[in-house]
This record gives sequence, structure tokens and C-alpha cells, in this order.
Amino acid sequence: MSRLQSRFAALKQQNRAALVTFVTAGDPDYATSLSILKGLPVAGADVIELGMPFTDPMADGPAIQLANIRALGGHQDMIKTLQMVREFRAGNSETPLVLMGYFNPIHHYGVPRFIEEAKAAGVDGLIVVDLPPEHNEDLCDPAQAAGLDFIRLTTPTTDDARLPVVLNGSSGFVYYVSVAGVTGAGAATMDHVEQAVARLRRHTDLPLCIGFGIRTPEHAADVARRADGVVVGSALVDQVAKAESPAQAIDGVLSLCRELAEGVRNARQ
Repeated sequence: MSRLQSRFAALKQQNRAALVTFVTAGDPDYATSLSILKGLPVAGADVIELGMPFTDPMADGPAIQLANIRALGGHQDMIKTLQMVREFRAGNSETPLVLMGYFNPIHHYGVPRFIEEAKAAGVDGLIVVDLPPEHNEDLCDPAQAAGLDFIRLTTPTTDDARLPVVLNGSSGFVYYVSVAGVTGAGAATMDHVEQAVARLRRHTDLPLCIGFGIRTPEHAADVARRADGVVVGSALVDQVAKAESPAQAIDGVLSLCRELAEGVRNARQ
């Protein structure tokens, strides 16, 4: 089994959801970002999404846009992002790590080179926001052939006719974007989350993770009662933005992670 399969299987046995955390590689600088990354599993993150910095993150709201600007300002690039994964893996062989971002930086780096180096570094899967299933041959197919999961996004506007197309070739888990908007904008009602989970369950047996707009332990717990995973990104990235020092950034992200993890872990008790 892959790391993602093993993690979700273990959590299912424990009757609890996964806490999936997102941070941007190189935000606010390489060393601070690496310390945050290494600290997330200890703080309770079950799965980590590591953002690949890009100049035009069109699915992201202001918080993650600014994180990309900070990271790029510190000269974070794909080489450094993959190096960060290697350094993380040197001390952690169990926590699933997924690279998340856009196709342009991967295309620029070279798809075959990217897949080979990502797999060798210890990446478990990819979330590529702007690459629809009609372009599976561009990345999804070769990535999966190399042993990398390809995780799809579904949204409130993905209807029952479109869902099988989107889910075809999906692996790892399904990421449900719970609001029609960018990251960090608004939040879905629990009625909506329940209906979405029920509808997705009719189409796939993969774990279902819910994201966009989840900011507090209480909100995370509400979602954790209904889904297989809770994705938190902007709220963690905001801790970096408001920090006045690298130490404060690390402490802010990891403290919030611990609070979110407690909410998720106690949700079904």
C-alpha cells in the first residue's frame, strides 16, 4: 500500500478523520518553512500538502497568493521545493506528503524530470489545480505509472454527469472544494457538506477530504464527523503572514495545527 492508503486505512480503524494541512514551500523563507514542515506531523498533521510557489495561483485567495509572493521573493523554486521534501523525508518516512499547485511550474521544469525527482524525493501524490482530466496524458498518467497518486478536485458545480469524468484515474483521496470560490473565502454549511459527501460516496470509494474555509478547531471537528479528512490551508498560512519573526511563524503554525488536530481527533467521540 502507498503511504496515503496506509494512513487513511489506519485512521479508518481508529474511527477518525485525517487532518490535512497545507503550507507553501519557502514561506516566509526556506529555513523557516522547513522547520514548519518538519514540525507538522508532531503537531498532529496526518497528511501534508506542500504548495509549489507560482506567480499566478488563480484558485487561491489573498492569504495563499501572498504566501506565494513571499516564497518567490526568497527565490524558492522547484529545485528547492524538492530538496525540502528530501530533507523532510530524512527524518520522516511515514507521513504522506502531496505537492499541490499548478501545471506551469511542472511543465517548465519538465514533466519526466519532475516525476522522476518527485518520486525519488519521497513525494506521495500530486494535486494540480488547473489540469482537467481531458489532459491526463500530460501528467496524471505518467505520474501514476511512476507510483505517484493523482488527487482530483471536485466542487459544488461538478454535477453527476461530470463527476465520473473527473474521478476517472483519481487516486489517493478526493479533495472536495466546499465553496464556489477561492481558498480562504467563506465556508460551507454542514448540510451542504453532508449532501456533498453523500453524493460523492455514490461515485467513489476513495477517502473524501473537505477543504476551503475551515479555520477553527470547532469547524474542523464538524467536518471531521462527516468526511474522511479535513483540509486546512489559509488559516495556517495566515499565522506566517502575521508573525513578526521566524520563531513566531513556526510557533503560530504549529500551535494552530495542534488545536486543529485535537478538534479532529475528538470529533467522533
